[in-house]
This record gives sequence, C-alpha cells and structure tokens, in this order.
Amino acid sequence: MDLLLAAVLGAVLGATVAVWVVLSRARTRPTVQERLNVTEVQVPDGVSQMLGVLRSAGVVVGPHDEVLQATDQARGVGLVRGTRVVHREMLELVREARRTGQVQSVDLELVRGGDQQSHFSVRVAPLSEELVVILAEDRTTAVRLEAIRRDFVTNVSHELKTPIGAISLLSEAVTEAAEEPGTVRSFAARMQHESNRLAGLVAQIIQLSGVQGDDPLLAPKRVSVDEVLAEAVDVCRVDAVDRQIELVVARDEGLVVMGDEAQLAMAVSNLVRNAVLYSEPGGRVTVSSRRTVRGEDQLVEMRVSDTGIGIAAADLERIFERFYRVDYARSRANGGNGLGLSIVKHVAAAHGGDVGVWSKVGQGSTFSITLPEHVEVPGHAGAAQRDAAELHEEQEQER
Repeated sequence: MDLLLAAVLGAVLGATVAVWVVLSRARTRPTVQERLNVTEVQVPDGVSQMLGVLRSAGVVVGPHDEVLQATDQARGVGLVRGTRVVHREMLELVREARRTGQVQSVDLELVRGGDQQSHFSVRVAPLSEELVVILAEDRTTAVRLEAIRRDFVTNVSHELKTPIGAISLLSEAVTEAAEEPGTVRSFAARMQHESNRLAGLVAQIIQLSGVQGDDPLLAPKRVSVDEVLAEAVDVCRVDAVDRQIELVVARDEGLVVMGDEAQLAMAVSNLVRNAVLYSEPGGRVTVSSRRTVRGEDQLVEMRVSDTGIGIAAADLERIFERFYRVDYARSRANGGNGLGLSIVKHVAAAHGGDVGVWSKVGQGSTFSITLPEHVEVPGHAGAAQRDAAELHEEQEQER
C-alpha cells in the first residue's frame, strides 16, 4: 500500500515538474509579435513627410510584405486593409521590385467590389533592402470619362450620319425629278424634315456641352420656380396646340432655388416637350411645383405629368442615357434624338438635386426634378445689400 501511494505521489510530482518546465520555456520564448518588434523596420521621417503631402495613394511595405505605413487615400480606395496589401497584383510588383532593385511601373485594373473596376497608375520602388514604396494614382474617373467621351463621339457620329445621308439622297432624287413638280415638292418636304432633325440634334449637342462646361453653383443666383415653369410652358405651347394637348400649370407660388434660370427652364421644357410628344391628341400635360421635405432637407419638386402612352418598366432604368429612345420610330418621326432626358439629369445634378420618374404603360408618366429650396434668412438680404453699398462707397473714396 505504501509502495502504491509513493508511486502515485511520484507520478503527480513528475507531471507537475514537467508542466512547470513547459510553462517556463513558453514564458521565455518570444511570441511572433515580439520577434517582429525586435526586428521592426522604421520608416524614415523623410518618407513619412513625403507621403503626407502626396495626392496619390502611398504605401510603405516592410521585408515581410507587411504594411508599415499607408496614406488615408490608400485605405480609402481599398489598396490596404489592416497591415496587408489587398491586391495580389500589387503585392507581386512589390516582391519584384525588392528582388530586382528596379522601379516597377504599370497600369492596373483592379476589382473594387462586385463588377466594379478601379484603374490605377502604379509605381513601385525599393527604398532600401527592406523597404518598398507603392505610389498609386486612381485613374478610375478619368478612364470612365474617356469611355463616356468615346461612346458619345460614336453615338453623335451615327446620329449625324442619318439625317445627312437622307438629305444627300433626297437632293439627288430632286435633281433627277426636276421635270416632275409634285415629286420635287414631296422630296423637298422630306428634306426640310431631315434638316430640322439635324438642326435640333446640333442644338441639343450644344446645350449638353454648355451645361457640362458650366457649374451653376459656382456663382449661383436666386431663381424663381414660377418663372422657370412659365418659360418652359411658353416654349412648348405652340407644339401643344398643334397636337391638341391641354397644358395645365399648378404650382405653389413663391418657391425659390439657387442656380441658373436658363438651365433649369431648358430642363423643364425638355420634360414638357417629351410629355407633349408622347401624348395622344386630346391628352393633358400638367406642370407643377411644390415644397417637400426629405429628412431635414427642405426641397422644391418640379413635376411634369402626362396622360400619354407610358414607359415600360424595362426601359425606365435607361431613359436618362444619352441617345436612348423608348420608341425609336416615334422619336424619329417627331425629331427626337434621345438627348433631352440626359440634359435634364445633368442639370439637376449640377444644381445639387436629382431626377425621378414614375410611369405605367397606357396610363402616362410623371417626371420630377427635386432641388434644395433657397430659404431667405431674415435680415440677411438687407445686410448683404448694405455690405455691397459700403464696399462701393469705400472704393469710390479710394479713387
């Protein structure tokens, strides 16, 4: 019995000693983080200062591919997450630069999320045997704008060829039918129609170029919504009478927004013109304005509603694209070219607002432009006028 007890006590004591030895070794063995800290590489102050003033994304990578420093831009565009470089393509450039000691320059197309692509102009250079710096310029916006420009030029070229080609063919036909007055008159009428289409297309291209090149909020002016609606309706009144369409105006009076009155009137008139174009004789087009609230924002909504043919759900997502036409044959017959709604969308965005649409086939459509309302601060306008008067008086005294 004593021998058994002694054996058990010996086993327990041996196990206790073994555990103590293991724990002692674990305490004295450095952790992974401690080993990294022992050999931690410091980023030179000059490099940190350089990254701080760069507009492009900058990343300093250590000897184990760990991120030692990254600018806010690098993290914002998703190049860095935590202490690692996110994209393998960029990491391979880092390793190549470290291996060869040579600067690596390349344009990369990286997946941002889902089917979204980001475009970067990347330069990777070794700073020392251990440090590598990444400089990446986000060119996503520039690439997207270039693609839009190419598409626009292609579409414009196609749209211009159609009426120009038709006019050319009709002029030849007129020449050949010179001895047939009836035929000449028929061809001449078609030539006039095509020339009107061409003139309308050129005018809208000029309008689109104008609104794209002019920021209405750089030097905004008070714009009366009543006057915008009145001008838009007046522009389209003759077409409405010709097509036997009733134009109705219903508005909350006295609403004011900031921006460019000519641009806003052009946008609303484009909506009214489309409503008249796609309404059957005897239909009604209602142009209205109202004050609305979205969260804490006080807004003005200008709406154009019609009782026309409506728009299919499949087309609603694309109607604001340039040159997109729901009913190509009807648009062509009436001189439509698919630029009107893209102009509306651009004008709304340039004024800090947005556009919306509701439509159902056979019941009609409602388009809306929603903009921030301009609210006068009591006494502010008078104070501004007094400041301007005092400034003018001081300038006169200096002269």
